[in-house]
Amino acid sequence: MPMLLEIAFRNLLQARRRTLLLGLAIAIVAALFLILRAVSSSVSERMIESSTTLSSGHVNIGGFFKTRKKDAAPLLADGDAIKAAVKDIYPEYESIIDRHRGWGRVISPSASINVGMHGIIFEQEGRFFRSLRLAPESEYIPGGRPEAFGRFEDLKNKDTVLIFAAQAKKLEVKVGDTLTIVTEAGGISNTVDLKVAAIASDVGFMSNYNIFVPRQAILDLYRLNDKSTGVVMLYLKDPSQSLEVMEKLRKGLIAKGYQLRDHEPKPFFLKFEKVMGEDWLGQKLDLTEWADEISFVLWITTALDLVSVFVITVLGLIICGGIMNSMWMSVRERIKEIGTMRAIGASKTYIGAIFVIEAMLLGFLSAFIGVVLGGVLVLTLNAFKIPITNDGVRLFLMASVLNINLHAKDIVSTLLLFTGLTGIAALFPALKAAKLRPVEALMHGK
Repeated sequence: MPMLLEIAFRNLLQARRRTLLLGLAIAIVAALFLILRAVSSSVSERMIESSTTLSSGHVNIGGFFKTRKKDAAPLLADGDAIKAAVKDIYPEYESIIDRHRGWGRVISPSASINVGMHGIIFEQEGRFFRSLRLAPESEYIPGGRPEAFGRFEDLKNKDTVLIFAAQAKKLEVKVGDTLTIVTEAGGISNTVDLKVAAIASDVGFMSNYNIFVPRQAILDLYRLNDKSTGVVMLYLKDPSQSLEVMEKLRKGLIAKGYQLRDHEPKPFFLKFEKVMGEDWLGQKLDLTEWADEISFVLWITTALDLVSVFVITVLGLIICGGIMNSMWMSVRERIKEIGTMRAIGASKTYIGAIFVIEAMLLGFLSAFIGVVLGGVLVLTLNAFKIPITNDGVRLFLMASVLNINLHAKDIVSTLLLFTGLTGIAALFPALKAAKLRPVEALMHGK
């Protein structure tokens, strides 16, 4: 093997112009592949982070309560009992919380936005607040100070609200200002004035549509009793087990006498119309996992993966064509050399291996250069912390600031893919070279 590698390296050096041109093409494609993989991974990770930070657990035990056939409220009538049942069925959870759910319009003196409201109990939300950071004033006020104001702890107080930087910028408010929340329940509008206790930095695009208020604010707005809650959120030590845990909870809750809706992989707010058309009254639980709650934006990762596959397939075919052509030229240029090696005892396998290893070495070295170029580009873009101002791009990248996560697995997969791809592309020319008869090869050109 060392001798084969040396021969392959010398052959690449001998045809340096061809090697440089083909190597550059492979390096560019490898860099593009790495960046696309990194972007796709970053979007997926940010989806999980945003959803499980803002509006979902890894597994959610929500439900609907119907007092009339054409009505539906996203409500658990006895939250404590359901929470206790969940703990009993699956005690291996990492943490468990419950939140009230609501929907309203937030109004400031200069603007208004529609948002989903989450009624929280501050003492339960350690995981949530560890995931946030207070936004510097400059993030939401042009020319504002670089200091962050407000305190998350102030959400212990009644009539307070936590919003995010993009919302504060649109509403033109700062910490200490008052916002009016308007909701509608049963055809009756209710309002409450809340003081902005803290403004957090955005957590992806989804933070545009979520605000957090003390639990009592939701109870007062919707006139609910203290036993009720909106959803019980279960966080797991291994999020990949969410589907398995959800099924276990379904069986356990049914065994405890609870009525459950069939699993529907949609966020709760897209189920109202269907629930209102169902012929039942009372309480039915509705279990989902984190992916269900953000299914309306999962098309982003699917689209990104399809684009990546299409682009890399087209470019990969071009690269394979270039490799095959290069190897054919190399075989034609070295026919006498092949004949000499065969005449002194080199096997067909050895001759074929020379060309395959030469192509794989070119693929590996070029991919390595591509990985370095792609990695430098990604790190440079991250260092500038470029803000994303276009809503469409923010939705697509699930972020407010350009940040691409680069993982070792993406680097390794890029190196392996292009090394293997170039090796496969060289197989046919290598087989043709190995089949050359020594006498014919030595007599070539005479």
